[in-house]
Amino acid sequence: MDLILKRRSVRKYTEEALTDEQIEAVVRAGLLAPSGKNAKPCRLIVVRDRAVLEKLPGIKAAGGAFLKDAAAAIVVSGDTRVSDTWIEDCSIALSFMMLAAAEQGLGSCWTQVHLRKDAAGKDAEDNLRELLNMEPQLRTVGILALGIPQKEPEAHRPEDADFGQVRVV
Repeated sequence: MDLILKRRSVRKYTEEALTDEQIEAVVRAGLLAPSGKNAKPCRLIVVRDRAVLEKLPGIKAAGGAFLKDAAAAIVVSGDTRVSDTWIEDCSIALSFMMLAAAEQGLGSCWTQVHLRKDAAGKDAEDNLRELLNMEPQLRTVGILALGIPQKEPEAHRPEDADFGQVRVV
């Protein structure tokens, strides 16, 4: 529960680089995340190249500007040939990776790609596919930004949980 409370969406990062070990810990969490029928359809692309990071926000109209300032980003896609639950499986992987990032003291935030368009109305997944030369069977749910937070975000409190959203039958 402490890790769940600590995890926050962080969109402002220092210029400090991440170590290979930090990124590997986050990637490992995504690869170990549960998936429907244990099919493991998630495919991850780690982006560390500054020129590519700076191009990522342009794949969609809004909501991804913070990607350009991240130390790294992880594109989380599902192989549609492997499972029909690729959206759910990639979402779980993203959540696991965010928890792993928090455990490492890293800031993270994911931005949706699936069902998003760029300013001209072109599909964001197609834009990303072109930018990263991705296979056509890969569908991208989101991109996880990673970096050292500019400031330590305040943790959630247990009492922040809104039990008014729960119905017991």
